[in-house]
Amino acid sequence: MSGFTEKQLREADLRVRAMAAPPERLRAALQQAEGYRNFLTTLTGLLTVVFVLKGQENLSKMTTGPRWWVIGLLAGAFLLLLAASWMLVSAVHERPGHKVITDAKVLLTYEKKRAASVVRTTGWARWMGLVGVLAISVASLITWIYPGPS
Repeated sequence: MSGFTEKQLREADLRVRAMAAPPERLRAALQQAEGYRNFLTTLTGLLTVVFVLKGQENLSKMTTGPRWWVIGLLAGAFLLLLAASWMLVSAVHERPGHKVITDAKVLLTYEKKRAASVVRTTGWARWMGLVGVLAISVASLITWIYPGPS
């Protein structure tokens, strides 16, 4: 027993046939392209936030300890935000050229696993994004609290 009803298997078989049709393949490719475009837009926005909210124009005026904390926080935040953005793109879009599943049971199993994977990845990316934004905020506060000699 596969755990799927005959109706589910028939519907999955119809979806497989629709997914394998050239127009559907084109639509999927266009959606992936749009997703990558959105990723690049997001990345640009993240870079803007890092440079606008960093606080001082010149960190070399700060004392050594706070300066290195700010640099570390900004670098860590950038990496976290970049990784979170990439994880979300990966959660939504698979690698180009992904093989089309042509078996109804395999398709239904895949859909279940893929949904769980997307939920898990999105959860991790949300927390990484939150920690990244908090790190940028803390770095900005440090530049305001310890601005260095006047």
